[in-house]
Amino acid sequence: LTDQKVDGKDRPLLTHFDRNGFGYTLDRATGELLVAEKFDPVVNWATKVDMEKGSKNYGRPLVVAKYSTEQNGEDTNSKGICPAALGTKDQQPAAFSPKTNLFYVPTNHVCMDYEPFRVSYTPGQPYVGATLAMYPAPNSHGGMGNFIAWDGVKGKIVWSNAEQFSVWSGALATAGDVVFYGTLEGYLKAVDSKSGKELYKFKTPSGIIGNVMTYQHKGKQFVGILSGVGGWAGIGLAAGLTDPNAGLGAVGGYAALSNYTNLGGQLTVFALPN
Repeated sequence: LTDQKVDGKDRPLLTHFDRNGFGYTLDRATGELLVAEKFDPVVNWATKVDMEKGSKNYGRPLVVAKYSTEQNGEDTNSKGICPAALGTKDQQPAAFSPKTNLFYVPTNHVCMDYEPFRVSYTPGQPYVGATLAMYPAPNSHGGMGNFIAWDGVKGKIVWSNAEQFSVWSGALATAGDVVFYGTLEGYLKAVDSKSGKELYKFKTPSGIIGNVMTYQHKGKQFVGILSGVGGWAGIGLAAGLTDPNAGLGAVGGYAALSNYTNLGGQLTVFALPN
């Protein structure tokens, strides 16, 4: 929730980064949809969101048939769908800086092949009915993640830092114009809020899916991060799974993660210098 100027007028806003790859900004008082734009350029399952207020599809995505598993039907392997089932962003929180009026968003840069099949419902059992393969977005930087700065009023990426794996940690924006986030390899990174330039990084013992936090004690500021690889992206390493299709394809997509980090759980705290 932010208060920003839109077309020169102060508006109470709500910005949401959806798993479908679109960043939405609404007037939180009226519900008016102001922005609906892709926050990863590779998103292809829809061309855009219809912003014509008189249209019967106003506010709806314009779906591309070849990437629609619903339209293609059962037992058809639809290839090259972006984003993957992980979504362009899952549960990892974004941050907002009132100094820059930008959002800092950890994202998944991942696409998939998806083949649905009929499955009967069994109480207490996973109910998926699909075989998935996940992989880095093609024709891009080769990695599976980006950490971006997003202008929620314009619906534009201001800068983007490529990462080898999905950025599964939460972001922290500070008044000192430093933004923190963690990587699945286990790095805590500090970047410049305006440019994205990396200022500092530290390798923690395990992959980071926790949220960076800061607090003050006896006049001194501290920054802390929980490391411990897991979650959807790290399920193969965390659960010892080897079937590439397990975890809805995440095990195969993130198989290389074991070359970069280990299991474990640790709180690492940094004290800012005087």
